[in-house]
Amino acid sequence: MGIGRETNATPHLIILLVPVLAFLSCAKQCNSKVLPRNQDHNQHGRGLTADANPTCNVDKVVDVMNFGAKADGKHDDVMAFMQAWQEVCKKSAQPAKLLVPEGTYMSSPVIFQGPCLSTQPVIVEVKGTILANEDLSAYDEDFWFLFEKINGVILTGGGTFDGRGASAWKYNDGGSNFPTSIKMNDVDNGVVHDLCSVNSKFFHFHVTDSSNFTAYNLRITAPCDSPNTDGMHISSTCGVQVSNSVIATGDDCISVGPGVTNANIFGITCGPGHGISIGSLGKRDEEKDVCGVTFSNCTLSNTTNGVRIKTYASPIQIKASDITFQDITMNNVQNPIVIDQNYGSRKKKKGDSHVQISNVHYKNIRGTTPSNVPITLACSAAAPCEGIEFCDVNLDFVSDDLQSKKHPNTTFTACCTNAKTTFSGQNKVPICE
Repeated sequence: MGIGRETNATPHLIILLVPVLAFLSCAKQCNSKVLPRNQDHNQHGRGLTADANPTCNVDKVVDVMNFGAKADGKHDDVMAFMQAWQEVCKKSAQPAKLLVPEGTYMSSPVIFQGPCLSTQPVIVEVKGTILANEDLSAYDEDFWFLFEKINGVILTGGGTFDGRGASAWKYNDGGSNFPTSIKMNDVDNGVVHDLCSVNSKFFHFHVTDSSNFTAYNLRITAPCDSPNTDGMHISSTCGVQVSNSVIATGDDCISVGPGVTNANIFGITCGPGHGISIGSLGKRDEEKDVCGVTFSNCTLSNTTNGVRIKTYASPIQIKASDITFQDITMNNVQNPIVIDQNYGSRKKKKGDSHVQISNVHYKNIRGTTPSNVPITLACSAAAPCEGIEFCDVNLDFVSDDLQSKKHPNTTFTACCTNAKTTFSGQNKVPICE
């Protein structure tokens, strides 16, 4: 598996200003490498301009079929993929593209490692369907496809990565020894768009220790009972934009972990699954702060949670600040708004969380929930939540006929501890004192 891998380790004005101020307060934490080309992180989520389009300005196209790929869905094409990568990354100083044509391929773990010779982004265009090896013994590490140590890569093509996770889910007890389908580690200026990921064994995507990451037009699916199949997990990354994607999994649609700064996530259709999460935080000593994260224009349907921040009850002292959930629609979401600072302590109490949560804004959140407790703020006595704002939060209680008969006069309540809150606008939710 390690072939080709190197070892180197006004109210309206206020609403508009919040993301800007968050960006400024977090910007000093971003130390990224930017490619010498024009970038346009516009409202459509396209992080690179047309000069990086798979059909434009490519001097060299490397087809995996020319390196012995069988595309029969049975033969392991891992060597063809990795040899093709060597051609586009290590042997070409001109703009190049690795092409996976239409067809069905099967592959064991693949490593696409840089640095690459070209100053332009390397393009990986997947038009076919790639099936993961179902033999769990083939996975020595926590990935199926790994991109690492690269400055400038675009993964696209309209194809499908099928993790064939059913072979692994029955053995998954929550450990991290199962492979993520697509992992980006130490990647600057990475773009993923117009792809499908289905039935991952663990996370569908994991982006970590990277900068300037853009993703859009993704379709991510796994059964609602598949364990730990987060659609996209992001950690230790500065400059994130994820947009216009449909995610239906057995876990979080998108989870933002420690060390994420300046993230803008919008246009996500989520459900079923566990909703949208920041966390878990406070599990490991080396964790960094989370700062400047905005989720907006998202729709969640039939999810366990809506928008959630979760931290471990541990002595780890980090901060999660300048977080905004805005213009969110919830359809039959069980737990719409949650801060849980006792996450992971249900089996073994470890004390109070020391993760400081502050400046969290819930704005224009609307929809329905079958729960009469739409807001749960279980903040820590050791580090109480500060600056929790609710503005125009309008949720309606709905239930099936049986529940309505049992509880005909159900009214909303809130469960809030150790939280300093403010309310503005028109809110159709209980007030936390």
